[in-house]
Amino acid sequence: NKLMPLLKKQKFINHVDLFQNQEIDIDLDIFREMPINCNLDSVRWYFQVTGVHTDLTIPHLYAEDHKTIKNKVVILRSLRRQSHFINYKFMCKYNNLLFVGLEEEYKNLKKEVPNLEFYNCKDFLEMAEIIKSSKFFLGNLSFGYAMAEGLKVPRLLESCPDFPTMYPNGKNAFDFYFQEHFEKLFDYLYRL
Repeated sequence: NKLMPLLKKQKFINHVDLFQNQEIDIDLDIFREMPINCNLDSVRWYFQVTGVHTDLTIPHLYAEDHKTIKNKVVILRSLRRQSHFINYKFMCKYNNLLFVGLEEEYKNLKKEVPNLEFYNCKDFLEMAEIIKSSKFFLGNLSFGYAMAEGLKVPRLLESCPDFPTMYPNGKNAFDFYFQEHFEKLFDYLYRL
């Protein structure tokens, strides 16, 4: 229910429906059976499955701007795939920080960033609109980061050393492993 509105807005998709034993042209789960290193950029798994290679620097997800929420640093940090080399405490000195993930994830990060606000998106289309309207997006390996990557908004990825399967592609797109780099890149995108 949360994903359907976003899928229906994509200009390259003609029809969206729930699976009810329809014939499948390409099984996108087949990468799990392929003899490849899964630490490869996950988008590239599908290059191998489909035989189609695309330019990863251009947007491949469509959303309009959100009608009211704009110019925020939009954050989604899942409880999985967090780097233990960094913390978010330095962000206390910045304004307009908006968390759009699960409330449990928000409460966890709010311990480090007391000025963090929370917004409960009604669905993934609204989340994409908020990300599209953001100053920039910050997140770890999550659906939110995948949306920011697809929309090609300025973005910052908290890379997980144990499972590096997503990499930023394009302009104003960075990943980090260490605190010093995190703070420097955050400040750079904040000042854009």
